[in-house]
Amino acid sequence: MTPSAALLEIRGLQKQFGGYSAVSGVDLAVTAGTVHAVIGPNGAGKTTVFNLITGVLPATAGSIALDGVDIVGWKPDRIAAAGVARTFQGIRLFRDMSVLENVMVGRHCRTRGGFLSAVARVPFREPPAEAQARRKAEELLEMVGLADRAGAVAAELPLADQRRVEVARALATEPRLLLLDEPVAGMNPVEVEDAGRLIATIRKNGVTVLLTEHHMSLVMRVSDVVTVLNYGEKIAEGAPEDVKRHPRVLEAYLGTEA
Repeated sequence: MTPSAALLEIRGLQKQFGGYSAVSGVDLAVTAGTVHAVIGPNGAGKTTVFNLITGVLPATAGSIALDGVDIVGWKPDRIAAAGVARTFQGIRLFRDMSVLENVMVGRHCRTRGGFLSAVARVPFREPPAEAQARRKAEELLEMVGLADRAGAVAAELPLADQRRVEVARALATEPRLLLLDEPVAGMNPVEVEDAGRLIATIRKNGVTVLLTEHHMSLVMRVSDVVTVLNYGEKIAEGAPEDVKRHPRVLEAYLGTEA
């Protein structure tokens, strides 16, 4: 997909908790069809920005525009329906449900029907909407490499596979923008390589990716643009090769001797 206009545009974003400013006047533009990374040390405000974009937290000030429409004040479900999905730094699967069922849950905002369709269902016959959700979930599990684990209980999977289930569940909402919060945390080098290939596949399938991550080699390899936050402020932005040489980045995040 050829990069085009900004899919997500943030201007003057602020979030205060009492007297503490977690995000201070951040500007950020995510171009459609790209992988855009937001990095910074712990406490830099990365996850707070994600929470503001997805409506988990209300913004103190500033604007967040999705395709030119300001979504500040929207509820998380409305933002998800508009095409924004996310994963979490702390895995949030339905642990006692199967892998397939976890992914099917993600189809909820794209599936018609509800209580009346559920009580009116014909015994022993899967409703069309549910069958469609199942087929889509199976396709996504194939894409993330977990087709053979569809029937497994989510809690029994290793960490890397649980993260893949979360990605599949987020993709089940058919997002235009996918937010990945620390997608390779706790993974070994082989699993990190696999995750990098999955991110590339997601982008190839037309989904714009915004990610936060501490694994710098992955960030530099998969990202088109890198934004660096420190103490809630943007201190650098640009191509990975430029950002990793930026003096303020070396000092604040990568280390002065990097």
